[in-house]
Parts: sequence; structure tokens; C-alpha cells
Amino acid sequence: TIIKIKGVKSELGHNNINLELKKSEIVGLYGLVGAGRTELAKCLMGLEKIISGDIIIKEAKEKIDSPKMALEKFKIGYISEDRKKEGLILIHNVLDNASITVWSQIKRTLSLVTDKMISDKVNPYIQQLEVKTPSNYQLISNLSGGNQQKISVAKWLAAGTDILIIDEPTVGIDIKTKAYLHKLIIELAKAGTSIILISSDMPEMISLADKILVMRNFRISGEVKNDHNYENNSAAIMKYIHD
Repeated sequence: TIIKIKGVKSELGHNNINLELKKSEIVGLYGLVGAGRTELAKCLMGLEKIISGDIIIKEAKEKIDSPKMALEKFKIGYISEDRKKEGLILIHNVLDNASITVWSQIKRTLSLVTDKMISDKVNPYIQQLEVKTPSNYQLISNLSGGNQQKISVAKWLAAGTDILIIDEPTVGIDIKTKAYLHKLIIELAKAGTSIILISSDMPEMISLADKILVMRNFRISGEVKNDHNYENNSAAIMKYIHD
């Protein structure tokens, strides 16, 4: 087990949240808008306050105060659903956005940071994701939605996270990029990354998650052990949403 959440209550209204994530596992959080899924992710990143309960990371009780601490101390990353407001800095270029998570890593090792050092760190991921851009100095706002989302992913791959929270990964992108991101999520898990996947796309959730926790009113209303059978799992999920 990589991270365990026990009896967590938050200032936002979460109550008795219990969640366990193992190495290489994809745990899905499914629910209607307003169920408290994104808000729970923000609690785990130190963006919102947890009032009580425990976050146990690799068998030790921990307190996460900020996204900086989440990334640098615990190797937790968060791909936001709102990439234009939270995931990317639109007035900056591709290189700046892709490298925002690795600056402190490079700076700890070297006092002088050059564009070449940053490019060497992030270019393999920009290439792996097949980002379509004239150059790394292109403004991120000039890229398509799909390529913006790929940069949102690339910056966390470059950071080498152990735990990655992915919030609505395929909203507003084309079918080809969606299929590519699905494949990438599966490959990341197989390579050892533990993933919390938040999605309102039920076929996406049933296709990708190992188990699905259904949220309603800032609580977990049920768990579905996912065998990837759409008919059975969709019925079980809807039962927990409406019961």
C-alpha cells in the first residue's frame, strides 16, 4: 500500500473518507458534479484543510501542507481538470509549462539553471507524448486543447511522481488524443505509478480503473471491484449514486 486515507473529514464537508491505493493500482473516483471528488484531490495536495482522520504514506502518518510538499517530499502529482486555470500558465511557453515541476530538482543539484538543462529533462516526455508544437518556445495558449493536456501530463512525468492524481483527463480533447492518454495511463500504472483517476466518463472509468469508489455528497457511498464488464459495473455504480 502506497497511501491510505482513514476516516478523513475536511473543512469542505468530506466525512469518514476511507481509501487505499496500492503500488501500480488505478483507483477510480466516480460521481456526479458536486460529489466532492476534485475537492478530495485538493485536500490530498494540501490545497484544502483536513480537520481529522489520517493520511498514511508508506506506513507513516503524514500531514501535507502544500502542493510543493506533496511533490517534493511525497512525490504526489495532480493533473487538474481545469488545465487553463490551474494546470498551465497560458502566457508562458511550452518549455516553461513542462518544466515547472522539475525546477527545484535541478536547482538543488546546480546553482545555474539553463534552458538546455531544462530541455534535456522534459524533452523526452514532450516527444513521448507527441506534442505538436513548432518549438518549445511556442506560447502554450496557441496549442490545441489536446496538446495543452499533453503538456499538463508531461510536466508530471518529468517530475517522476510515485502517486499521480488525474482529474478528468480527457475532457475537451479529440478521440485520438483520448485513446493515447488512456494507453498512457495504463502504461504508467504498469511501470509502477499509483494513480487516483477522477472521471465523469463512465466508459473511461470502467475501462481504466482497477476498483471504483463512488462518491456522493462528499462521502464514499460504495465500492465496485471492476472486472471491466460495462453492463454489470455501470448498474452497480448507478445504484450507489442513487440509493
